[in-house]
Amino acid sequence: MLTPNLTVSDAGRLCIGGADTVRLAQEHGTPLYVMDENMIRENCRGFQRVIAEEYEGSGLICYASKALSCKELYRIVDSEGLGADVISGGELYTAVQAGMPAEKIVMHGNSKSDAELQMALEYGVGRIVADNLPELERLNRIAADAGKKARIMLRIKPGIDAHTHDFVKTGCIDSKFGFALETGEALEAVKTALQYPNLELIGLHCHIGSQIFDTEPFAEAARVMVRLMHTIRTECGVTLPELNLGGGPGIKYTEDDDPPAFGSIVRAILAALKQSCAELGFPKPFVLFEPGRSIVGGAGLTLYTVMAKKVIPGIRTYVLVDGGMCDNPRYALYGSRYEALIADRASQPRSEQVTIGGKCCESGDLIGENMPLQPAEPGDTLAVLATGAYNYSMASNYNRNPRAEIVMVKDGKARTVVRRESYEDIVRNDL
Repeated sequence: MLTPNLTVSDAGRLCIGGADTVRLAQEHGTPLYVMDENMIRENCRGFQRVIAEEYEGSGLICYASKALSCKELYRIVDSEGLGADVISGGELYTAVQAGMPAEKIVMHGNSKSDAELQMALEYGVGRIVADNLPELERLNRIAADAGKKARIMLRIKPGIDAHTHDFVKTGCIDSKFGFALETGEALEAVKTALQYPNLELIGLHCHIGSQIFDTEPFAEAARVMVRLMHTIRTECGVTLPELNLGGGPGIKYTEDDDPPAFGSIVRAILAALKQSCAELGFPKPFVLFEPGRSIVGGAGLTLYTVMAKKVIPGIRTYVLVDGGMCDNPRYALYGSRYEALIADRASQPRSEQVTIGGKCCESGDLIGENMPLQPAEPGDTLAVLATGAYNYSMASNYNRNPRAEIVMVKDGKARTVVRRESYEDIVRNDL
C-alpha cells in the first residue's frame, strides 16, 4: 500500500480512512473521488510543526489551491491555521466563500485579468504575486482607481534545474512565469515596482517546479533568492521583509517512487535560508511555502466501475472503466504513473498486466499501461491510488461527461463535499 491510511478489511476489501471503498462506490456511484480528512489534517500539521520548530513560527503555509479547490478543503486548511495560494478569480472566490481570511490568501497568475486584480483588491488579499511588467502597470492603475495600495511580491525565475518533467518546470529561464534572474530582468523589475505609488513591494516569490524528489534544488533556490534580496538592499536601499519559496515536493505515486519526507525538505530549505542570511548579514525574512500535492495527493483515491475486459492476444489486455481522461487527464498529459487495485479483492496478488482504458472517444484516453492488477471482471470496483491532487481540479466535461462527486472520509464515515454533476448542470449555460 502507498499510504498508511489504506488498509484491507477482513473481507479482503480496500478501505481508506476506515471506510470500505466498495461500499462507498455502491452508495455514491462511480466515478467517485474519495479524500481522507485525517490525513489532510496531519499533512497540514506536519508542515506547521517544521515552521514552528525550525523557524520560530515566522512563516505561513499557504495551501496551493490548484491541486484541489473546493469549499470544504479551504475550511479544513483554514481550521489548521494555513493560508491559501490561489491562481484565478474562481479559486479566490471559492476560498472567500468558504470563509478563508483574505489577508492569508496569496494571489498568483501569469496572466491575470483586470477583473481578477480588481477582485483581489476588493477582497483585500494579503499578497498579489506580480508576474510581468504590463501587470505591474495595470495593477498600479487599478489600485489607484480603487484608492488602495496593493501589497505585492515579484515572481522570480531563479534558474534552478528541478530535475522534473519539462511541463512542470517553472524556475528556469525558458518559462512563461516570472522575471529572469540571469538576464538582470528581475532586478529591473524590482526597481520598476518601487517607482509605482500604488504598489507596496513586500517580497519575492519563486517556484522551481512540481513533483520534485531532490532536496538540493529547493535549498539552492533559497540561497539564490537571499542573495537577490541582499543585492536589492545594496542597490535599491530596500530590505524586503518576505520570501515565498513556493511548493513542489513530490509524493509517492508508485512503489518505485522514493520521495524524501516533506519535513526533511522544509528543514533543508530553512537551514539554507538561515545560513545564507547569516553569511550576508541579511535579516531572516518571513517565509511562505505553498504545498498542494503534498497535502492532498496521497490522501485521495478514485473509484471506478469495471465495465468490460478486452483481451487482445499477444498484444495487451484492456480493463475498461466508467471514467477516464475526463476525471484524470494526467496520464494523457504527462504519462503520469499510478497504482491501481481491484477494491473488491485488494488482498489478492496483482497477477495481470493491464491497460486501464476510459470511456472517452479518444485512443489516448488511458489511466495507465502495463499496470499490475488483480484479475478484473465487469462490475468490480477499481481503485486508482494517490489521486487527491490534479484530478478533480483538472477534470473536464469532455464528451459531456458530468464531473464526479467528491466524498470526504473521516474515521470511517463519509460525507459528500462536492455533488456529482447532472446532465442538467451540463446544459445549464446553453442558450
